[in-house]
Amino acid sequence: SVIASASVGSASITMKDSLKLLFSKIPFIGGFIDVTDLNAVYETIVWKVRLPRILLASLVGGGLAAVGCTFQAIFRNSLADPHILGVSSGAALGATLSILSEITLNVFGIGVTSIFAFFGAIIAVFIVYQIGGLGGKMVISHLLLTGTAISTMLSAMISLLMIYNREQLEKVYLWTLGSFTASNWSKVTFLFVVSVITVIILFIFCRELNVMLTGDEIAESLGIDIVKLKKLLIIVAATLVATSVSVSGTIGFVGLIIPHCMRILVGSDHRRLLPVSYLGGAIFMIVCDTIARTIAQPTEIPVGVITAVFGAPYFI
Repeated sequence: SVIASASVGSASITMKDSLKLLFSKIPFIGGFIDVTDLNAVYETIVWKVRLPRILLASLVGGGLAAVGCTFQAIFRNSLADPHILGVSSGAALGATLSILSEITLNVFGIGVTSIFAFFGAIIAVFIVYQIGGLGGKMVISHLLLTGTAISTMLSAMISLLMIYNREQLEKVYLWTLGSFTASNWSKVTFLFVVSVITVIILFIFCRELNVMLTGDEIAESLGIDIVKLKKLLIIVAATLVATSVSVSGTIGFVGLIIPHCMRILVGSDHRRLLPVSYLGGAIFMIVCDTIARTIAQPTEIPVGVITAVFGAPYFI
């Protein structure tokens, strides 16, 4: 998927040349690959423009699918998705405030909009935790209803801000549809570090996720502290979603449909389902982003539109 996507775009590069350019930078292997016959512009296009975008898309897609898979087990709800706890609405409000403030700031290559979106998402989840009763006995229905209520309230605040700032309407709207246009290596590195830590933690608890599907009583009888485990997994998953949304905008359906697709292929055992969902989400997002940037050249379609075009009919 990475090689095919790197070959497609306004500048046509063969898959063979893309493969050579990609492998030429790999330690111990690159020295054996001769790229002197390739146009120097191709190297710039692949390494500075396309590859950061492709890798960021794969990390976001994989992260959203893994979190969707985790939430569907924790909440024992087939409709659970990564944005269920108000993460996307919080990120969207943060991004909206950033866009309207017109602050120009760049921290290690990460723009102010991404920073505002990340903290907006984290604050939204924190509010949902506090109101939903995370401090005591966790009641899943309370948490889900609180997440829905907070999301609705934050969406209303965004709409109000957009009404009074019509000149920035298009920027805010496009951000909420999701895009990888502003991808760079700094964002890839940032998301990669967060993904490695959070996804490994989720993978460690695959057995416990299997037990959760049988119900809280059975899980507790098997020695699992269900409240503490749910707290940990929700916090870890929310961190991964907040990071992903902050660099890409709101992208729907990936975390909802990919786990369902993968269950058809590998079953419901999370020891297989979670890693396969991550891989499936990464591939799906690369494909959708490739379509988004090529199907209507020179115009680019927001990737959230493409995921919805594929996701909604499948989900129906």
